[in-house]
Amino acid sequence: MDFYIVLGVRREATAEDIRRAYRRLARRLHPDLNPGDGQAATHFEQVVQAYETLVDPDRRRRYDSGGVATEPDATGPGFGFRGFDFSPQVHAQQTTTFGDLFEDVFARRGTQEAAPQDGGDVFAQVTLSFEEAWRGTTRAVPVTRQQACTACAGAGVVRAVQRPCGACEGHGAVQVARGHMVFSKACPQCQGAGVRRLQPCGGCAGGGVVTVAEQIDVAIPAGITDGVRLRWTGGGHAGRRGGRSGDLHLDVAIAPHEMFGREGDAVTLVLPVGVHEAGLGARVTVGTPEGAVAVRVPPGVQAGQRLRLRERGMPRMQGGRGDLLIEIRIVMPRLLDERSKELLREFGRIHGEHAR
Repeated sequence: MDFYIVLGVRREATAEDIRRAYRRLARRLHPDLNPGDGQAATHFEQVVQAYETLVDPDRRRRYDSGGVATEPDATGPGFGFRGFDFSPQVHAQQTTTFGDLFEDVFARRGTQEAAPQDGGDVFAQVTLSFEEAWRGTTRAVPVTRQQACTACAGAGVVRAVQRPCGACEGHGAVQVARGHMVFSKACPQCQGAGVRRLQPCGGCAGGGVVTVAEQIDVAIPAGITDGVRLRWTGGGHAGRRGGRSGDLHLDVAIAPHEMFGREGDAVTLVLPVGVHEAGLGARVTVGTPEGAVAVRVPPGVQAGQRLRLRERGMPRMQGGRGDLLIEIRIVMPRLLDERSKELLREFGRIHGEHAR
């Protein structure tokens, strides 16, 4: 008995050719479809034996070299299970190992309910003026991020004209043959409904998100510090399949000011005073970020000494205000005449010891 002749295939036939021939003959000769037909039963046994020999590469090699059919290995693919369902609606990929069977089972379990996927974070930068940091401001920050597709509300699919599912021909189930066993499962294309009601969204190609470039209005609080990174929850890339959106991270830089400096929450400035003002004391007007204020310079103030005006500094993000620190810089007058010089010499003679 030539197994190639039994299956009706050529000797150079591939494993897939052998499987197709076997399925065709098994459906026609199976005893369940030919009750009481002994000749069909005998032919079916020959077909099974030929298939189990030729579909196994090792057994086929031994058969081709010696032309002798060997008994199936206890661990080989031919276990002799013949419980096929040969109804017209068998949609199956033929495999011959239990490893393939379990791989398919776990793969289906993993794809039946895809886990939500969180969106990624988006990072941006903004530079503020000193006054903007003082008052707080709202900036339009340009970002490129993924948003939920408006056409499908992030689902990746849209409703279509209802039609029978082509994968299961409207039955709602497909049967998968593994070796000689047949398993029925819900059609993965229509989820067992038998009809296709959804189709991939054309707006996002089924991804559920689209990439957009936009400007986001970001409120920046008063008192923001240079180098701070602010975070807005949900301002990043949109999540998929119900996952949460990522966050927007905004790195803040503050441009230097020509008059004001900053030490934490304190605002600093330099106040030039004349020698006579430093010696006798004075009341001067000082400009601050929120307007002019009167400052009393005490008599005998020294160069580099700081005067502190409480709660006149930078607003604190958690509430309250810092201080205004005024650094004294003594400015020497231009000596334009002999009278001024003589007065300074006299001052030096009187207070020379104390000036050292």
